[in-house]
Amino acid sequence: MASLALSVPDLVVLVAYLVGIAILGSYFRRSSRTAREYMTAAGDLPGWAIGLSIFGTYLSSNTFLGVPGKAYGGDWNAFVFSLSIPVSAWLAVRFFVPFYRRRGEVSAYTHLEQRFGAWARTYAVVCSLGTQLTRMGTILCGTALGVQALTGWSLQTLIIVNGAVVTIYTLLGGIRAVVWTDVVESVILIGGAIILLVAVLAEMPGGPSQAVTIAVEHGKFGLGGFSLDMRMSTFWVVLLYGLFTNLNNVGIDQNYVQRYVIADSDRAAARSGSSRSRVPASGDPGWAA
Repeated sequence: MASLALSVPDLVVLVAYLVGIAILGSYFRRSSRTAREYMTAAGDLPGWAIGLSIFGTYLSSNTFLGVPGKAYGGDWNAFVFSLSIPVSAWLAVRFFVPFYRRRGEVSAYTHLEQRFGAWARTYAVVCSLGTQLTRMGTILCGTALGVQALTGWSLQTLIIVNGAVVTIYTLLGGIRAVVWTDVVESVILIGGAIILLVAVLAEMPGGPSQAVTIAVEHGKFGLGGFSLDMRMSTFWVVLLYGLFTNLNNVGIDQNYVQRYVIADSDRAAARSGSSRSRVPASGDPGWAA
């Protein structure tokens, strides 16, 4: 085992957080005893909590680590992806949220079966599960790589432990456990990013202005150029990619559709869907990877 890069207090905080998340998620087992409570939380969750949960689902470890890495190695081209979020969020609030709320179906694919037949639902579910399995694998690996660099622990062990903890509290607490653990994780992600930004800028001898000057000199604020060449990662290519990917997320992704249904009111559901548009530079896990 490699030497530990973290101090003992840091390791205690890390382990305590993991245990605390598992306990918090498992706590909701008592309020998820029926199928309706397990899958929809009885439809009584506030919009702000669902919004943070959607944000936590949207912002994976690949995005949190990958997008800053891409910006450091290149420029802000990946940020253009996020510029499409307000458009997709507006469309979700205007069309998708009312549609799914009106139908009251927990599954995003029930409508496909009713409209086109069982084959359509089966095809969509198989494709969705395959995509999610791949995505979860990259997220678990990305998280484990970051922790391994700090602790020196086995990569395989970290992946197994992290995956087991999340699986256990999800199975025990249902969607209510998922939402409230996502709330905690989202607050930590947002707070951690702000603290890191302040700490980095504070360490600059010339202050924040020096950091901006250096970034401008090296073209770090570039958005990829505005050429219409569709063969390159230009501003327009990334923007279109973000628009279609985000429409896919808010329109048919089970992670989002189920959260529309569990809100305690139509207004809360709409607010949860629009909350993503107020979170800058989140990016897409696939793009960041």
